[in-house]
Amino acid sequence: MSTYTEKVGSQLNNILERTYDAEKGYLKAAENVADSNLKNYFKKKAQERYDFGHALKSEIKQYNQDVDKGDSFASKAHRSWMDVKEWFSADSEEAMLEEAIKGEKAAIEQYEEVLDETNLPPSTETLLTQQKNKIVGGLEHIKKLEDLA
Repeated sequence: MSTYTEKVGSQLNNILERTYDAEKGYLKAAENVADSNLKNYFKKKAQERYDFGHALKSEIKQYNQDVDKGDSFASKAHRSWMDVKEWFSADSEEAMLEEAIKGEKAAIEQYEEVLDETNLPPSTETLLTQQKNKIVGGLEHIKKLEDLA
């Protein structure tokens, strides 16, 4: 029988934090690319992460856990790195795609850790699996975009 413990709440809050960080990172990437198709793609990914965040918040609240909405130091450093890469890279769109790929891979790992190591309620497991699968699909798309850049 699955239980919703403080540990689960903490892990979901960590995913939530990364989700909001990804949203901000994608918005930053959209600001730093000139190609309109790529700009729209990054904006779409930011909206996806926004939606993920709200679904995660609802799931956390459903089990009477506190929702943390922080902004991690690592994510700030990652977004700053995206800024630096944009300024110094001759091919900034490719650099933004590389950073997006790196972020997506890290997100997938985090989702897999929670899914593999935690006894989750069915609704939480379903939500995390759906979100992870969207990220996996999006990663394949980003890789294709990078090949075109």
